[in-house]
Amino acid sequence: MLGTGILKGLLVTAKNFTGSYHDPKRMVTVEYPEQKTVLPENYRNFPFLVSESADDPMGTLRCVACQICEKECPPQCIIIEKSKDKKPDAAGKQQFYPAIFSIDTSVCMSCQICVEVCPFDSIKMDKVFEIAATDRFQDLLLTRDRLAKSNSYYHQIHPEEAAEVDGRLAAERKIAEEKAKAAAAAKAAAAKPAASVNPASAPAAPAPKTPPPAA
Repeated sequence: MLGTGILKGLLVTAKNFTGSYHDPKRMVTVEYPEQKTVLPENYRNFPFLVSESADDPMGTLRCVACQICEKECPPQCIIIEKSKDKKPDAAGKQQFYPAIFSIDTSVCMSCQICVEVCPFDSIKMDKVFEIAATDRFQDLLLTRDRLAKSNSYYHQIHPEEAAEVDGRLAAERKIAEEKAKAAAAAKAAAAKPAASVNPASAPAAPAPKTPPPAA
């Protein structure tokens, strides 16, 4: 019969329309901004830099300014300038640090390649999506101070991923500490002088035997 397809479509629309008033599964409207949807853990927006401490975010950045993410970024939106000096990281090892680290979010396409290539787990994807700004040249250029966020924040937005990263980093640091202790012990043993022998305490050599007189 002509028009049955249209009627079936209208019935589906009417069913969904009426169900949106009484069926909890159909009540999906969120009254934003008073209510906000809980984002899944694998949601990503723009990158941020992980800092070990919330009290000193600039002094405990995991980033060592290796510039791999800058080279691998497809839209070339990452700008890094390596420091001239070194300072201790969270593990106490002397490392370079980024004197300048900026991301132009007006160009960034949230591809996460920078996260994948980072060998120090220092850059991760954020979940912040309320980033409207009036000046795209300044407000959307995230500098190092705005990019640095604590490891505790990373645990809040990506708990499973952050726990896996912390466990792996702790194991790597433990192995490095054990190697450093073994190397220090071997160096100390090699530098230890050989014990000198005191001639006064050495046993006296036996007297030579005299041959018997000839007959």
